[in-house]
Amino acid sequence: MPYPTLADIVATLDVDRIADQHFVATQLDNPAHHIVGGHIAAQALMAASRTAPGRTPHSVHVYYIRPGDARRPVDLHVDVARDGGTLSTRQVTARQDGQILLEALASFSAPVPAPDYHQPLPDVPDPDALPPMQQQLADYADELDGHWVQPRPFELRYVDPPPRLALELPAPSPRIRLWWKPAGPVPDDAALPSCLLTYLSGTTMVETALAMRRATPVSTFNALIDHALWFQRPIDLSDWVLSDQFSPSGVAGRGLATSTMYNRAGQLVATATQELYFGRGTT
Repeated sequence: MPYPTLADIVATLDVDRIADQHFVATQLDNPAHHIVGGHIAAQALMAASRTAPGRTPHSVHVYYIRPGDARRPVDLHVDVARDGGTLSTRQVTARQDGQILLEALASFSAPVPAPDYHQPLPDVPDPDALPPMQQQLADYADELDGHWVQPRPFELRYVDPPPRLALELPAPSPRIRLWWKPAGPVPDDAALPSCLLTYLSGTTMVETALAMRRATPVSTFNALIDHALWFQRPIDLSDWVLSDQFSPSGVAGRGLATSTMYNRAGQLVATATQELYFGRGTT
């Protein structure tokens, strides 16, 4: 089954507002009919953003409670927990058939003039000097009905070997750095860049933990347990973003993954952490 297009993702992030604090989110189906964690987290963040006009997200913390059916929509209920002079807090509950799939807390901020600082951009090749992921994986084009070279909603250029190539390394590495950007223009929506980054982080960060297990996203069952992101600066998705990803720990069937993301000018734009479960198909 092909990957969803960027247009598909953007359309489903535009959650339908049924009432002031009630939204309905269409899912993106797949062969397993499993709701993608990064996708529903991004939808929850978008719903929360719609209730905090004039303020931009600076963090979101998500717990994935149970899996859902991607063939059917999900109800998102937003609780206005607090509106302060600078910060607003929203709690989002995602339900399907009355069962809770996800709980999220999102925080939003009004603009605040203040000095800032950040860690420097790692010393990596420029994205223009790197081949597209599909070119890197051309030798595996016949595997899994062409899975590795399919068009994707994001352009990816890996500094370090992507998961399929990492299988050929003599020893696994916990670090994968890659440049990414949407595979097309993004509509003008203040919350959309943070939501797309949330979606992307839910699909690429897992690769670091998988690499340490000598596995790929299609060879091992995995599911997100929790997911936290901090948005340090506005994200310009018309240009490349570097995701510096690392898996510091794997224990008891869980893998921890972190990412720091930078724009091409070298500014830190986001930080993310997630924990994943690897098992027999159930959490």
